[in-house]
Amino acid sequence: MNKSVRLPSQVERLLARGVVISSPHTVEIDESVVPERIAPGVRIHAGCRITGADTSIGPGSEIGREAPVTIEACQLGHRVELRGGYVSGATFLDGANMGSGAHVRPGTLLEEEAGAAHTVGFKQTIFLSYVTAGSLINFCDALMAGGTSRKNHSEIGSSYIHFNFTPRQDKATPSLVGDVARGVFLDQAPIFLGGQGGLVGPARVAYGTVIPAGTVWRDDILEEGWIAAAPRAAAEARAFAPGIYRAIRRVVVNNLLYIGNLWALREWYLRVRIGSMGGDPYREACRAGALARIGEGLEERVKRLGELADKMKYSLRHARTATGAELPDGVRQEQRALLERWPEMKARLETGPPEGGGVLQRDAFLEEWEGMDLSSGHCGAVGALSPRARAEGSAWLKGIVEGAGALWTDH
Repeated sequence: MNKSVRLPSQVERLLARGVVISSPHTVEIDESVVPERIAPGVRIHAGCRITGADTSIGPGSEIGREAPVTIEACQLGHRVELRGGYVSGATFLDGANMGSGAHVRPGTLLEEEAGAAHTVGFKQTIFLSYVTAGSLINFCDALMAGGTSRKNHSEIGSSYIHFNFTPRQDKATPSLVGDVARGVFLDQAPIFLGGQGGLVGPARVAYGTVIPAGTVWRDDILEEGWIAAAPRAAAEARAFAPGIYRAIRRVVVNNLLYIGNLWALREWYLRVRIGSMGGDPYREACRAGALARIGEGLEERVKRLGELADKMKYSLRHARTATGAELPDGVRQEQRALLERWPEMKARLETGPPEGGGVLQRDAFLEEWEGMDLSSGHCGAVGALSPRARAEGSAWLKGIVEGAGALWTDH
């Protein structure tokens, strides 16, 4: 290539800021990108493309070391590594990383030092700090937590799938692997999802769980510290009737609790991370991005649960024709309850958690948090919290989660 050809103005502006671009004639920086949102010293390798007015890349980050990377409207904190692939509408906090072949779509949030190896697909995926995924993984529509450090973290083994689409063509399938109320305190036992396996959503998995390699798990695991010795097997084969649902209580409850966890995480970012991520423009951009990702997740989950509710019309009307028998009374009652109560539930889910819940616990926690030394970063400050503050903070967030679950259990 003729090196005398003038560089695009956006590339020149980044070079003038001290951004390191190894092959500037091969890099595309869209006019929408604000150069001041990319820190001096960021390293961008050959073939990368960056777009989006809200894209922000923090100090020490490296883009495209293994293969070209396309970044669309993403926020990267300090020392983030995106080694190759496509990322859009995602937020990566300090030290997060992705290997080559990444395919990361909107709604994805990776907190501090969370990451994945090569050829991983994420969408509507949230990893709390330290959670790590191997290679050749598809893990969309799920939140995962657990672990205390980079050496003691929750793990997804290679060739793992979170199954998030049902044969009845619905996606009311979000899974909670860990939770927010305790997971944000970075003091829970890690969870291990063994390679060459899968989790069928919507599921809840408790801290300390081990699901061995080669296992496709279809149930909740609500007791902590268990190894799932074998997957549940269907008692017998039976005819499948598209559009006809059986009991839906577990599906609805798991969806509501997932939404409650997103409510709790949003409050965490609004009230807690405003201190530990403030004062630095790149971390502030990541906090704004995280709140946007959580908001996208809430919209997605309400939409998908609404689609499920609408499907109850067909299920209730056509069960006998499709299967030769009426649905059991209890099943009909569950389906009718979701259909009839959905407009009210939707309005309350879109409004958010009730005002005033857990105020005493919240304020007790924030009193200690606001006096913490934040010089060691967010994770360091969380690690220094007293047991009392952790208990108060967890109770506050758990109350928010339970407020969502009550929308079904109260009926």
